[in-house]
Amino acid sequence: MRSGAFLMTAAALSILAGCASSPSSRFYTLGGEAPSVSTMPASFYIEVPPVDMPQQVAKNQLVVQTSAAQVQVLEEERWASLPADEVRRALSSDLTRQLGAIDVYGTPRPDSVAVYRVKVNVQRFESWPGARAVIDAVWSVRAAGSQTVLTCRTVAQQPVGAGYDALVAGHRKAVDQLAAEISAGVRAVSSVPVAAVSASKTADGAKARPAAVLPCPVGKAAAS
Repeated sequence: MRSGAFLMTAAALSILAGCASSPSSRFYTLGGEAPSVSTMPASFYIEVPPVDMPQQVAKNQLVVQTSAAQVQVLEEERWASLPADEVRRALSSDLTRQLGAIDVYGTPRPDSVAVYRVKVNVQRFESWPGARAVIDAVWSVRAAGSQTVLTCRTVAQQPVGAGYDALVAGHRKAVDQLAAEISAGVRAVSSVPVAAVSASKTADGAKARPAAVLPCPVGKAAAS
């Protein structure tokens, strides 16, 4: 009896020791600088809906590239929220700060203020530890209530050092680059009068002037 009790106690202690020694998960976020707060009404609004993200990285664990055809899912290295949420929140923070606007997605707003809808489809979200962080996204800016739309692509590639902190910081810089190009796109769309880009028909049935073709912003070259 004593021997059996001793073995059971030893087994329990072994299990507890194993639990205590197992590595704890670390959580990362893309965060975002707090936008400057203004008491003046915004001259226009933006809407940043949920971001589309590739399914292979749509999980809380960090998914890193080990080769062009192989990835590794890291159980102990995790995002604080799903990558799509992290990118959307960081992007919204950047655009709010850069444009002096308010993100009103999902929020009632006055009809008298212009709204620019930003849609982002991330086609690649690659994490290469010790090498680079890559965000390849197709995005569009549309002026609400008009045919004004600009569709572009941004490939943001940032070099990173060793460690997962550096990898996450690289993705944050990639979001910054994406936001800078989208901000330029919003400014381009907002500079064109609605009447000049509407492709709808006029009251007498005549076709209005064709929509203006807006050039995509020229992004900064990726650091080597």
